[in-house]
Amino acid sequence: MSEKQGFFKRLFGGAKPEPEKPDVEEKPADEQAADTAAQPEPAAPVEPAEPAAPLAEEQAPPPAEPDEPPAPQEPGEPPLPPVEDLPARLEAVTPEVAATEDAGEPLAEPQPEPEREPQPAPEPVPAEDEPKQSWFGRLTSGLSRSSNALKDNLVSIVTKRKLDDAMLEDLEDVLIAADLGVETAMRITDALAAGRFDKEISDTEVRAVLAEEVARTLEPVAQPLVIDGKHKPHVVLVVGVNGTGKTTTIAKLAAQFRDDGKSVVLAAGDTFRAAAVEQLKIWGGRIGAPVVAREIGADAAGLAFDALDKAQAENADVLMIDTAGRLQNKADLMAELEKIIRVIRKKDETAPHTVLLTLDATTGQNAMQQVEIFRNVAGVTGLVMTKLDGTARGGILVAIAARHGLPVHAIGVGEGVDDLQPFDPKEFARAIAGSDTLQGAA
Repeated sequence: MSEKQGFFKRLFGGAKPEPEKPDVEEKPADEQAADTAAQPEPAAPVEPAEPAAPLAEEQAPPPAEPDEPPAPQEPGEPPLPPVEDLPARLEAVTPEVAATEDAGEPLAEPQPEPEREPQPAPEPVPAEDEPKQSWFGRLTSGLSRSSNALKDNLVSIVTKRKLDDAMLEDLEDVLIAADLGVETAMRITDALAAGRFDKEISDTEVRAVLAEEVARTLEPVAQPLVIDGKHKPHVVLVVGVNGTGKTTTIAKLAAQFRDDGKSVVLAAGDTFRAAAVEQLKIWGGRIGAPVVAREIGADAAGLAFDALDKAQAENADVLMIDTAGRLQNKADLMAELEKIIRVIRKKDETAPHTVLLTLDATTGQNAMQQVEIFRNVAGVTGLVMTKLDGTARGGILVAIAARHGLPVHAIGVGEGVDDLQPFDPKEFARAIAGSDTLQGAA
Protein backbone atom coordinates (compact mmCIF):
# COMPACT_ATOMS: atom_id res chain seq x y z
CA MET A 1 0.00 0.00 0.00
CA SER A 2 3.07 2.29 0.24
CA GLU A 3 3.09 3.02 -3.50
CA LYS A 4 -0.63 3.85 -3.51
CA GLN A 5 -0.21 6.23 -0.50
CA GLY A 6 2.72 7.92 -2.25
CA PHE A 7 0.56 8.46 -5.30
CA PHE A 8 -2.15 10.15 -3.24
CA LYS A 9 0.46 12.32 -1.57
CA ARG A 10 1.66 13.48 -4.96
CA LEU A 11 -1.92 13.95 -6.17
CA PHE A 12 -2.95 16.06 -3.16
CA GLY A 13 0.25 18.05 -2.88
CA GLY A 14 2.14 15.77 -0.55
CA ALA A 15 0.16 16.54 2.61
CA LYS A 16 -1.57 14.02 4.81
CA PRO A 17 -5.26 14.56 5.45
CA GLU A 18 -5.88 16.43 8.67
CA PRO A 19 -7.14 13.95 11.26
CA GLU A 20 -10.68 14.29 12.49
CA LYS A 21 -11.19 16.03 15.80
CA PRO A 22 -13.41 13.89 17.96
CA ASP A 23 -14.70 16.85 19.94
CA VAL A 24 -16.36 18.41 16.86
CA GLU A 25 -19.22 15.99 17.02
CA GLU A 26 -19.73 16.63 20.76
CA LYS A 27 -20.21 20.44 20.46
CA PRO A 28 -23.70 21.86 20.20
CA ALA A 29 -24.81 23.09 16.83
CA ASP A 30 -24.72 26.80 17.78
CA GLU A 31 -21.13 26.55 19.06
CA GLN A 32 -20.01 24.78 15.90
CA ALA A 33 -21.55 27.57 13.79
CA ALA A 34 -19.73 30.21 15.84
CA ASP A 35 -16.41 28.45 15.48
CA THR A 36 -16.87 28.08 11.79
CA ALA A 37 -17.60 31.80 11.35
CA ALA A 38 -14.51 32.74 13.37
CA GLN A 39 -12.11 30.65 11.31
CA PRO A 40 -10.53 32.28 8.25
CA GLU A 41 -11.29 30.75 4.87
CA PRO A 42 -8.34 28.66 3.68
CA ALA A 43 -6.66 29.60 0.48
CA ALA A 44 -7.31 27.47 -2.61
CA PRO A 45 -4.64 24.80 -3.11
CA VAL A 46 -2.30 25.07 -6.05
CA GLU A 47 -1.40 21.76 -7.67
CA PRO A 48 2.27 21.69 -8.66
CA ALA A 49 3.11 20.72 -12.23
CA GLU A 50 5.62 18.13 -11.01
CA PRO A 51 5.81 16.15 -7.78
CA ALA A 52 7.48 18.22 -5.09
CA ALA A 53 9.01 17.41 -1.76
CA PRO A 54 6.49 17.19 1.07
CA LEU A 55 5.86 20.43 2.91
CA ALA A 56 5.94 20.73 6.64
CA GLU A 57 2.70 19.72 8.32
CA GLU A 58 2.05 23.18 9.74
CA GLN A 59 2.46 24.81 6.28
CA ALA A 60 0.46 22.25 4.23
CA PRO A 61 -2.82 23.50 2.79
CA PRO A 62 -5.91 21.29 3.27
CA PRO A 63 -6.17 18.57 0.62
CA ALA A 64 -8.20 19.32 -2.46
CA GLU A 65 -11.51 17.48 -2.58
CA PRO A 66 -11.92 15.01 -5.48
CA ASP A 67 -14.93 15.26 -7.84
CA GLU A 68 -16.65 12.37 -6.09
CA PRO A 69 -15.53 12.22 -2.41
CA PRO A 70 -15.54 8.77 -0.83
CA ALA A 71 -18.28 7.96 1.65
CA PRO A 72 -17.27 8.66 5.30
CA GLN A 73 -16.15 5.65 7.28
CA GLU A 74 -16.82 4.89 10.93
CA PRO A 75 -13.83 4.46 13.23
CA GLY A 76 -12.55 0.91 13.19
CA GLU A 77 -14.07 0.15 9.79
CA PRO A 78 -11.67 -1.64 7.37
CA PRO A 79 -10.27 0.54 4.57
CA LEU A 80 -12.09 0.60 1.24
CA PRO A 81 -10.55 -1.46 -1.57
CA PRO A 82 -8.35 0.60 -3.90
CA VAL A 83 -9.82 1.96 -7.12
CA GLU A 84 -7.40 -0.09 -9.23
CA ASP A 85 -9.14 -3.31 -8.05
CA LEU A 86 -12.57 -2.20 -9.29
CA PRO A 87 -12.57 -4.19 -12.60
CA ALA A 88 -11.61 -7.38 -10.79
CA ARG A 89 -14.36 -6.84 -8.22
CA LEU A 90 -16.96 -6.13 -10.88
CA GLU A 91 -16.14 -9.41 -12.57
CA ALA A 92 -17.04 -11.34 -9.44
CA VAL A 93 -20.61 -12.55 -10.09
CA THR A 94 -21.30 -14.34 -6.80
CA PRO A 95 -20.33 -13.66 -3.17
CA GLU A 96 -18.34 -16.89 -3.15
CA VAL A 97 -15.90 -15.71 -5.83
CA ALA A 98 -15.68 -12.05 -4.78
CA ALA A 99 -12.48 -11.36 -2.77
CA THR A 100 -12.05 -8.44 -0.39
CA GLU A 101 -8.72 -6.67 -0.07
CA ASP A 102 -8.51 -6.95 3.66
CA ALA A 103 -9.11 -10.73 3.63
CA GLY A 104 -6.39 -11.24 1.04
CA GLU A 105 -8.29 -14.08 -0.67
CA PRO A 106 -7.42 -14.73 -4.35
CA LEU A 107 -10.17 -14.38 -6.93
CA ALA A 108 -11.59 -17.74 -8.01
CA GLU A 109 -11.59 -18.74 -11.64
CA PRO A 110 -15.01 -17.99 -13.27
CA GLN A 111 -17.03 -21.15 -13.75
CA PRO A 112 -18.94 -21.76 -17.02
CA GLU A 113 -22.72 -21.63 -16.76
CA PRO A 114 -24.15 -25.17 -16.82
CA GLU A 115 -25.96 -26.13 -19.99
CA ARG A 116 -29.71 -26.10 -19.74
CA GLU A 117 -31.64 -29.19 -20.66
CA PRO A 118 -33.54 -28.55 -23.91
CA GLN A 119 -37.27 -28.58 -23.61
CA PRO A 120 -39.77 -29.36 -26.34
CA ALA A 121 -42.04 -26.52 -27.38
CA PRO A 122 -45.38 -28.24 -26.69
CA GLU A 123 -46.51 -29.76 -23.44
CA PRO A 124 -48.01 -33.21 -23.94
CA VAL A 125 -50.45 -32.95 -21.05
CA PRO A 126 -52.48 -29.79 -20.34
CA ALA A 127 -52.47 -28.41 -16.83
CA GLU A 128 -55.13 -29.98 -14.64
CA ASP A 129 -56.39 -26.65 -13.37
CA GLU A 130 -57.10 -25.33 -16.89
CA PRO A 131 -60.69 -25.72 -18.12
CA LYS A 132 -61.04 -28.43 -20.73
CA GLN A 133 -62.49 -27.14 -24.00
CA SER A 134 -64.19 -29.37 -26.53
CA TRP A 135 -62.45 -30.08 -29.81
CA PHE A 136 -65.09 -28.17 -31.76
CA GLY A 137 -64.62 -25.23 -29.40
CA ARG A 138 -60.86 -25.26 -29.99
CA LEU A 139 -61.43 -25.63 -33.74
CA THR A 140 -63.87 -22.73 -33.84
CA SER A 141 -61.53 -20.58 -31.77
CA GLY A 142 -58.56 -21.55 -33.92
CA LEU A 143 -60.34 -20.76 -37.18
CA SER A 144 -61.81 -17.51 -35.86
CA ARG A 145 -59.34 -15.37 -37.83
CA SER A 146 -60.28 -17.11 -41.07
CA SER A 147 -64.03 -17.06 -40.39
CA ASN A 148 -64.10 -13.45 -39.13
CA ALA A 149 -62.21 -12.15 -42.14
CA LEU A 150 -64.55 -14.01 -44.48
CA LYS A 151 -67.65 -12.91 -42.59
CA ASP A 152 -66.64 -9.23 -42.61
CA ASN A 153 -66.04 -9.27 -46.35
CA LEU A 154 -69.35 -10.98 -47.03
CA VAL A 155 -71.27 -8.50 -44.89
CA SER A 156 -69.70 -5.60 -46.77
CA ILE A 157 -71.03 -7.01 -50.06
CA VAL A 158 -74.37 -8.49 -49.06
CA THR A 159 -76.48 -5.74 -47.50
CA LYS A 160 -80.01 -7.08 -47.94
CA ARG A 161 -80.00 -6.23 -51.63
CA LYS A 162 -80.92 -8.38 -54.59
CA LEU A 163 -78.50 -10.98 -55.88
CA ASP A 164 -77.34 -9.91 -59.32
CA ASP A 165 -74.35 -10.55 -61.57
CA ALA A 166 -72.29 -7.79 -59.96
CA MET A 167 -72.81 -9.23 -56.49
CA LEU A 168 -71.93 -12.74 -57.70
CA GLU A 169 -68.65 -11.46 -59.12
CA ASP A 170 -67.84 -9.68 -55.86
CA LEU A 171 -68.67 -12.79 -53.86
CA GLU A 172 -66.45 -14.92 -56.08
CA ASP A 173 -63.54 -12.51 -55.56
CA VAL A 174 -63.99 -12.63 -51.77
CA LEU A 175 -64.05 -16.44 -51.73
CA ILE A 176 -60.93 -16.69 -53.90
CA ALA A 177 -59.15 -14.13 -51.70
CA ALA A 178 -59.99 -16.35 -48.71
CA ASP A 179 -57.89 -19.11 -50.38
CA LEU A 180 -60.91 -21.36 -50.94
CA GLY A 181 -59.84 -21.85 -54.54
CA VAL A 182 -61.42 -20.97 -57.87
CA GLU A 183 -63.30 -24.27 -58.18
CA THR A 184 -64.92 -23.95 -54.75
CA ALA A 185 -65.73 -20.27 -55.25
CA MET A 186 -67.48 -20.97 -58.56
CA ARG A 187 -69.52 -23.82 -57.05
CA ILE A 188 -70.67 -21.61 -54.20
CA THR A 189 -71.73 -18.75 -56.47
CA ASP A 190 -73.49 -21.17 -58.84
CA ALA A 191 -75.40 -22.65 -55.91
CA LEU A 192 -76.41 -19.16 -54.76
CA ALA A 193 -77.57 -18.14 -58.23
CA ALA A 194 -79.60 -21.33 -58.79
CA GLY A 195 -82.44 -20.46 -56.45
CA ARG A 196 -81.84 -16.89 -55.30
CA PHE A 197 -80.95 -14.85 -58.38
CA ASP A 198 -82.69 -11.48 -58.50
CA LYS A 199 -83.93 -11.98 -54.95
CA GLU A 200 -82.87 -10.32 -51.72
CA ILE A 201 -80.19 -12.23 -49.88
CA SER A 202 -78.41 -11.87 -46.55
CA ASP A 203 -74.90 -12.74 -45.45
CA THR A 204 -76.41 -15.49 -43.25
CA GLU A 205 -77.79 -17.24 -46.32
CA VAL A 206 -74.49 -16.86 -48.14
CA ARG A 207 -72.58 -18.43 -45.24
CA ALA A 208 -75.08 -21.30 -45.03
CA VAL A 209 -74.48 -22.15 -48.69
CA LEU A 210 -70.74 -21.70 -48.13
CA ALA A 211 -70.79 -24.28 -45.32
CA GLU A 212 -72.73 -26.77 -47.43
CA GLU A 213 -70.33 -26.53 -50.37
CA VAL A 214 -67.21 -26.65 -48.19
CA ALA A 215 -68.46 -29.77 -46.41
CA ARG A 216 -69.36 -31.36 -49.74
CA THR A 217 -65.83 -30.71 -51.04
CA LEU A 218 -64.08 -32.04 -47.93
CA GLU A 219 -66.13 -35.15 -47.17
CA PRO A 220 -64.37 -37.39 -49.74
CA VAL A 221 -60.90 -36.58 -48.36
CA ALA A 222 -61.63 -36.78 -44.64
CA GLN A 223 -59.98 -40.09 -43.74
CA PRO A 224 -58.40 -40.91 -40.37
CA LEU A 225 -54.91 -42.40 -40.24
CA VAL A 226 -55.50 -46.10 -39.64
CA ILE A 227 -52.88 -48.57 -38.37
CA ASP A 228 -54.60 -51.82 -39.31
CA GLY A 229 -51.87 -54.31 -38.41
CA LYS A 230 -51.40 -55.69 -41.92
CA HIS A 231 -47.80 -54.46 -41.80
CA LYS A 232 -45.67 -54.79 -38.70
CA PRO A 233 -44.24 -52.36 -38.23
CA HIS A 234 -46.44 -49.91 -40.10
CA VAL A 235 -43.85 -47.43 -41.39
CA VAL A 236 -44.92 -43.77 -41.39
CA LEU A 237 -42.56 -41.35 -43.16
CA VAL A 238 -43.21 -37.69 -42.37
CA VAL A 239 -42.04 -35.08 -44.89
CA GLY A 240 -42.46 -31.35 -45.44
CA VAL A 241 -40.68 -28.02 -45.64
CA ASN A 242 -39.00 -26.31 -42.70
CA GLY A 243 -41.27 -25.03 -39.96
CA THR A 244 -44.42 -27.00 -40.80
CA GLY A 245 -44.34 -28.94 -37.53
CA LYS A 246 -43.10 -32.37 -38.60
CA THR A 247 -41.41 -33.27 -35.31
CA THR A 248 -44.29 -32.17 -33.09
CA THR A 249 -46.80 -33.87 -35.39
CA ILE A 250 -44.87 -37.13 -35.04
CA ALA A 251 -44.84 -36.77 -31.25
CA LYS A 252 -48.58 -36.07 -31.05
CA LEU A 253 -49.52 -38.96 -33.35
CA ALA A 254 -47.16 -41.30 -31.50
CA ALA A 255 -48.77 -40.35 -28.18
CA GLN A 256 -52.20 -41.11 -29.65
CA PHE A 257 -50.99 -44.48 -30.96
CA ARG A 258 -49.61 -45.37 -27.54
CA ASP A 259 -52.92 -44.41 -25.95
CA ASP A 260 -54.54 -46.91 -28.33
CA GLY A 261 -52.23 -49.61 -27.00
CA LYS A 262 -49.78 -49.70 -29.93
CA SER A 263 -46.02 -49.91 -29.53
CA VAL A 264 -44.09 -47.16 -31.33
CA VAL A 265 -40.47 -46.63 -32.38
CA LEU A 266 -39.32 -43.14 -33.37
CA ALA A 267 -36.49 -42.32 -35.79
CA ALA A 268 -34.80 -38.91 -35.50
CA GLY A 269 -34.13 -38.59 -39.21
CA ASP A 270 -33.71 -34.80 -39.15
CA THR A 271 -29.96 -35.16 -38.73
CA PHE A 272 -29.32 -31.52 -39.66
CA ARG A 273 -30.96 -30.00 -36.57
CA ALA A 274 -29.75 -30.88 -33.09
CA ALA A 275 -32.90 -29.31 -31.63
CA ALA A 276 -35.13 -31.69 -33.60
CA VAL A 277 -33.18 -34.72 -32.37
CA GLU A 278 -33.30 -33.58 -28.74
CA GLN A 279 -36.96 -32.69 -29.00
CA LEU A 280 -37.86 -36.13 -30.33
CA LYS A 281 -35.80 -37.79 -27.58
CA ILE A 282 -37.67 -35.86 -24.90
CA TRP A 283 -41.01 -36.76 -26.45
CA GLY A 284 -39.94 -40.40 -26.70
CA GLY A 285 -39.11 -40.42 -23.00
CA ARG A 286 -42.48 -38.95 -22.12
CA ILE A 287 -44.56 -41.42 -24.09
CA GLY A 288 -42.29 -44.41 -23.49
CA ALA A 289 -41.17 -44.84 -27.11
CA PRO A 290 -37.55 -45.71 -28.00
CA VAL A 291 -35.80 -43.20 -30.27
CA VAL A 292 -33.18 -44.17 -32.85
CA ALA A 293 -30.74 -41.27 -33.32
CA ARG A 294 -27.24 -40.59 -34.60
CA GLU A 295 -24.78 -37.73 -34.47
CA ILE A 296 -25.63 -34.48 -36.23
CA GLY A 297 -24.88 -34.66 -39.95
CA ALA A 298 -25.19 -38.46 -40.14
CA ASP A 299 -26.69 -40.15 -43.19
CA ALA A 300 -30.47 -40.00 -42.82
CA ALA A 301 -31.06 -43.00 -45.08
CA GLY A 302 -28.77 -45.20 -42.99
CA LEU A 303 -30.52 -44.07 -39.82
CA ALA A 304 -33.92 -44.96 -41.31
CA PHE A 305 -32.60 -48.42 -42.19
CA ASP A 306 -31.34 -48.97 -38.62
CA ALA A 307 -34.65 -47.74 -37.18
CA LEU A 308 -36.61 -50.20 -39.31
CA ASP A 309 -34.27 -52.98 -38.21
CA LYS A 310 -34.87 -52.08 -34.55
CA ALA A 311 -38.64 -51.82 -35.00
CA GLN A 312 -38.73 -55.27 -36.63
CA ALA A 313 -36.56 -56.78 -33.91
CA GLU A 314 -38.85 -55.38 -31.20
CA ASN A 315 -42.01 -56.38 -33.11
CA ALA A 316 -43.25 -52.78 -32.88
CA ASP A 317 -46.62 -51.81 -34.31
CA VAL A 318 -45.55 -48.45 -35.73
CA LEU A 319 -42.29 -46.87 -36.90
CA MET A 320 -42.43 -43.11 -37.36
CA ILE A 321 -39.52 -41.53 -39.25
CA ASP A 322 -38.80 -37.81 -39.01
CA THR A 323 -37.01 -36.14 -41.93
CA ALA A 324 -35.15 -32.90 -42.42
CA GLY A 325 -37.16 -29.95 -43.64
CA ARG A 326 -36.46 -29.22 -47.27
CA LEU A 327 -37.75 -26.68 -49.75
CA GLN A 328 -39.74 -28.22 -52.55
CA ASN A 329 -37.56 -26.50 -55.18
CA LYS A 330 -34.20 -27.92 -53.95
CA ALA A 331 -33.36 -30.84 -56.24
CA ASP A 332 -30.49 -32.22 -54.11
CA LEU A 333 -32.57 -32.36 -50.95
CA MET A 334 -35.48 -33.96 -52.75
CA ALA A 335 -33.06 -36.55 -54.16
CA GLU A 336 -31.97 -37.36 -50.60
CA LEU A 337 -35.60 -37.98 -49.70
CA GLU A 338 -35.88 -40.43 -52.58
CA LYS A 339 -32.77 -42.18 -51.25
CA ILE A 340 -34.38 -42.67 -47.82
CA ILE A 341 -37.34 -44.39 -49.46
CA ARG A 342 -35.10 -46.61 -51.60
CA VAL A 343 -33.06 -47.73 -48.58
CA ILE A 344 -36.18 -48.49 -46.54
CA ARG A 345 -37.51 -50.68 -49.34
CA LYS A 346 -34.35 -52.79 -49.31
CA LYS A 347 -35.53 -54.09 -45.93
CA ASP A 348 -39.29 -53.96 -46.56
CA GLU A 349 -40.37 -53.56 -50.18
CA THR A 350 -43.84 -52.39 -49.12
CA ALA A 351 -42.52 -49.55 -46.95
CA PRO A 352 -43.17 -46.78 -46.28
CA HIS A 353 -46.83 -47.63 -45.84
CA THR A 354 -47.84 -44.04 -45.13
CA VAL A 355 -46.13 -40.87 -46.35
CA LEU A 356 -47.49 -37.90 -44.43
CA LEU A 357 -46.97 -34.37 -45.73
CA THR A 358 -47.28 -31.70 -43.06
CA LEU A 359 -48.56 -28.35 -44.33
CA ASP A 360 -48.46 -24.99 -42.57
CA ALA A 361 -51.77 -23.21 -43.11
CA THR A 362 -50.10 -19.80 -42.78
CA THR A 363 -48.26 -20.33 -46.09
CA GLY A 364 -51.51 -20.08 -48.08
CA GLN A 365 -51.20 -20.79 -51.77
CA ASN A 366 -47.58 -21.91 -51.41
CA ALA A 367 -48.91 -25.06 -49.74
CA MET A 368 -50.55 -25.99 -53.03
CA GLN A 369 -47.16 -26.20 -54.76
CA GLN A 370 -45.70 -28.19 -51.89
CA VAL A 371 -48.35 -30.87 -52.35
CA GLU A 372 -47.58 -31.17 -56.05
CA ILE A 373 -43.79 -31.52 -55.63
CA PHE A 374 -43.74 -33.84 -52.61
CA ARG A 375 -46.44 -36.00 -54.12
CA ASN A 376 -44.32 -36.55 -57.22
CA VAL A 377 -41.05 -37.17 -55.35
CA ALA A 378 -42.07 -39.04 -52.19
CA GLY A 379 -45.44 -40.49 -53.15
CA VAL A 380 -47.41 -38.60 -50.49
CA THR A 381 -50.42 -40.63 -49.34
CA GLY A 382 -52.01 -38.20 -46.88
CA LEU A 383 -51.92 -34.69 -45.41
CA VAL A 384 -51.77 -33.10 -41.98
CA MET A 385 -52.60 -29.39 -41.86
CA THR A 386 -51.05 -27.52 -38.91
CA LYS A 387 -51.25 -23.98 -37.48
CA LEU A 388 -54.82 -23.32 -38.56
CA ASP A 389 -55.14 -21.18 -35.42
CA GLY A 390 -52.47 -18.73 -36.56
CA THR A 391 -53.83 -17.56 -39.89
CA ALA A 392 -56.77 -16.04 -41.74
CA ARG A 393 -56.01 -18.34 -44.69
CA GLY A 394 -57.52 -21.57 -43.41
CA GLY A 395 -59.53 -21.90 -46.61
CA ILE A 396 -56.42 -23.24 -48.38
CA LEU A 397 -57.30 -26.71 -47.09
CA VAL A 398 -60.50 -26.60 -49.14
CA ALA A 399 -58.62 -25.58 -52.29
CA ILE A 400 -56.05 -28.38 -51.81
CA ALA A 401 -58.77 -30.96 -51.28
CA ALA A 402 -60.65 -29.82 -54.38
CA ARG A 403 -57.58 -29.97 -56.62
CA HIS A 404 -55.59 -32.96 -55.33
CA GLY A 405 -58.14 -35.15 -53.58
CA LEU A 406 -55.50 -36.47 -51.13
CA PRO A 407 -56.74 -37.81 -47.77
CA VAL A 408 -56.62 -35.28 -44.95
CA HIS A 409 -55.84 -37.33 -41.85
CA ALA A 410 -55.61 -34.66 -39.17
CA ILE A 411 -55.60 -30.93 -38.53
CA GLY A 412 -53.93 -28.94 -35.77
CA VAL A 413 -55.08 -25.79 -33.99
CA GLY A 414 -52.58 -25.60 -31.14
CA GLU A 415 -49.44 -27.04 -29.57
CA GLY A 416 -50.95 -29.57 -27.16
CA VAL A 417 -51.37 -33.26 -27.89
CA ASP A 418 -55.16 -32.88 -27.96
CA ASP A 419 -54.91 -30.00 -30.44
CA LEU A 420 -54.19 -32.43 -33.30
CA GLN A 421 -57.32 -34.39 -34.15
CA PRO A 422 -58.78 -36.46 -37.01
CA PHE A 423 -60.28 -34.26 -39.69
CA ASP A 424 -64.06 -33.78 -39.59
CA PRO A 425 -65.32 -31.95 -42.71
CA LYS A 426 -68.65 -30.82 -41.23
CA GLU A 427 -67.06 -29.33 -38.13
CA PHE A 428 -64.45 -27.60 -40.27
CA ALA A 429 -67.14 -26.19 -42.59
CA ARG A 430 -69.20 -24.88 -39.69
CA ALA A 431 -66.18 -23.34 -38.01
CA ILE A 432 -64.81 -21.55 -41.08
CA ALA A 433 -68.21 -20.24 -42.19
CA GLY A 434 -69.53 -19.24 -38.76
CA SER A 435 -70.77 -21.82 -36.28
CA ASP A 436 -73.41 -19.55 -34.73
CA THR A 437 -75.66 -19.74 -37.81
CA LEU A 438 -74.71 -23.10 -39.29
CA GLN A 439 -75.79 -25.70 -36.78
CA GLY A 440 -78.00 -27.45 -39.31
CA ALA A 441 -76.44 -26.32 -42.55
CA ALA A 442 -73.52 -28.69 -42.43
